[in-house]
Amino acid sequence: MNRPARLRALFALAVIVASVFVAVTVPVRLGLDLRGGTQIVLETRSTETVEADTEATDRTLEVLRGRVDALGVAEPSIVRSGENRIIVELPGLQDPRQAADVLGRTAQLSVHPVLGIASATDKPQKKGERILPDEAGERLRLGDAALTGQDVKDAEARFDQQGGAGWHVTVDFEDDKAWARLTGEAACNPPGDPRRRVAIVLDNKIISAPQVDPSVSCGAGITGGSTQITGSFSSEEAKELALLIKGGALPVPVETVEQRTVGPTLGAEAIKASAWAAVVGTALTAVFIIVVYRLMGVLATLALLCYGLISYAALAALGATLTLPGLAGFVLAIGMAVDANVLVFERAREEYGKRNRRPSSRSALTAGFKGAFSAIADSNVTTLIAAVLLFLLASGPVKGFGVTLAIGVIASMISALVITRVLAEFAVARRWVHRRPELTGLASIGRVRTYLTRRNPQLMRRPLRWLAVSAVVLVLTGAGIAVRGLNFGVEFTGGRLIEYSTSNPVDPDRAREALADAGFPQAVVQSSGDNQLTVRTEELTNAEAAEVADAIEEVGGGAEKVRDELIGPSLGEELRRNALIALGLALAAQLLYLAVRFRWMFGAGAVAALAHDVVILTGIFAWLGKPIDGVFLAALLTVIGYSVNDSVVVFDRIRELWRKDSKAPLDQVTNLAVLQTVPRTVNTGMGVIFILAALALLGGESLTDFALALLIGMLVGTYSSVLTASPLAIELNKHATKGPRGRGTPKRRPRTRPTNQDT
Repeated sequence: MNRPARLRALFALAVIVASVFVAVTVPVRLGLDLRGGTQIVLETRSTETVEADTEATDRTLEVLRGRVDALGVAEPSIVRSGENRIIVELPGLQDPRQAADVLGRTAQLSVHPVLGIASATDKPQKKGERILPDEAGERLRLGDAALTGQDVKDAEARFDQQGGAGWHVTVDFEDDKAWARLTGEAACNPPGDPRRRVAIVLDNKIISAPQVDPSVSCGAGITGGSTQITGSFSSEEAKELALLIKGGALPVPVETVEQRTVGPTLGAEAIKASAWAAVVGTALTAVFIIVVYRLMGVLATLALLCYGLISYAALAALGATLTLPGLAGFVLAIGMAVDANVLVFERAREEYGKRNRRPSSRSALTAGFKGAFSAIADSNVTTLIAAVLLFLLASGPVKGFGVTLAIGVIASMISALVITRVLAEFAVARRWVHRRPELTGLASIGRVRTYLTRRNPQLMRRPLRWLAVSAVVLVLTGAGIAVRGLNFGVEFTGGRLIEYSTSNPVDPDRAREALADAGFPQAVVQSSGDNQLTVRTEELTNAEAAEVADAIEEVGGGAEKVRDELIGPSLGEELRRNALIALGLALAAQLLYLAVRFRWMFGAGAVAALAHDVVILTGIFAWLGKPIDGVFLAALLTVIGYSVNDSVVVFDRIRELWRKDSKAPLDQVTNLAVLQTVPRTVNTGMGVIFILAALALLGGESLTDFALALLIGMLVGTYSSVLTASPLAIELNKHATKGPRGRGTPKRRPRTRPTNQDT
């Protein structure tokens, strides 16, 4: 074993040992969509006096942290996102009403002197004055605040059994002198005079305006800095009020722009379904590559298991949150990880076939890794571009998908270029393997390559024919966008989507009638499965959502909420804008990268093929009426990465062949490159199909549309990378004016038509 091989072996061993250690000692943090709970995204709003900047948001976060801790939820999480957003995660909390009410209220407590009674037409006479109705509806003119929530030391809900006051809230102030001064000034007015009252205001509403007791003398006031807020409080109302007052006033108001609730049953089912999809899909993929590549397939399967270990350990080590789309991305990346191994093995088969005198599996394998490296690097970089865009521009679970996809790409390169190589080089160096080269799977070129070598079809003889086929398909599918329109999910439109599991099967029409009777005639009801109902409406308050739940429970004989998503209109508009930006940046980044790595016409052809794939996939979903949501966006950007992978493999082979003969016509070079890379395309596609089929059949309702989008996108992307991008590059090259060493048309010369055996 030479020095580079020893270094690779030591590196592979170190990575595997470190991955095992991390996997055993550090658990992966599950997102709320997998373990159940509620996530609330709050956005701070500016007022006339305070700007909702980063500093104000940080102060708001600290106040909210105290409120979250007081809710008693295990392992809560509260972090700032951007300049003015705060993400609160409450695992295990299934009813978001209490949390949203407690977190969203500004709780701006203030204590005011009462200046007198105000009529219905009176207005504040000077700055700082307020006119508010008291508990009985009488309008009071209030002076400037003498105390605020920042002066509160403590607040506690108590029950007075002897005095008959029932539940009340005792408030202790930091500055007892200010409280004594306020009550002392009020005591200077005669009993019964409105000016003898003191008003306690919470969120611009008088919650108590008691008179100072006659026993309090003028100027002395109530000492001790304590008071009681009385009223017709229930125990829950008194405790909530004490929590808000004790938590302090928010520096700026906050608005709930996003709210997600997932039941623990749905999360557990998603994990189980994805695990089964991963096991079945990986097993089928392993069997396939073992049948095709024999001993090399066995070693690739071992490397694939190492890939899964490395990816899991990387997620745990980075503290990344594994979400449902992220879990699906993890499963999908297993199929894509096979691609690098297939590229190497197919290239090694080619090299083995060239060595007619003394073929060697070892030398062919070394040449295969060397020849496939550029294609593997370029294709993985393009996928990383899509993953980075998802992470930067997406939000919620889709951002987790971007993280998982990026980790998967890096882990697949390590497993294919290091671990597989170490295992394969060790195996082919064994004497018993050297004597039986057919066991390696590299000594035969395979059935697909044999067929293409015998037939040698001239696919690129008429490139306009393939472009015409692509144009027809583009028009037919794109018409769905114009005719049916896009069914945007609540993430892009704003609104509320609630999914219920009912005790009895419910007809959607009956559920719509029940919701219309309850005051929600615009609700859209869809059924999925025997006992699953999805209700989609405009933005609802938590109280209105409770009325919807009551209506569904009545017609369903009982209902359990398994998912609840609330997206504010401003956030929906922002997500739509970010989706378009992500798509545009993905296309621009692919064009720039391919233009740098290859010739400009290849970059233009690849990007045109990507746009072709985007329109076709979106059009098919429009015809089917499937939702266009964040998960679809994740699938779309993944399709872009997968499609450009195929294009890069073909272009890399064109670049290699053209370097050997720069005078060769591009259409003949492209035809040869396509025929040489088709076996890789077929074998990689089969591996991904096994994974996607397993996700679609076993992944559950939440992953069906995701797997369907990827399956359609993979088929369309495979076609477009070969029969759209390549023909378009040929046509663009025909209209170029420069020579082959520039970036245009090479000067043609008569030559013998290349065959699939040409190198």
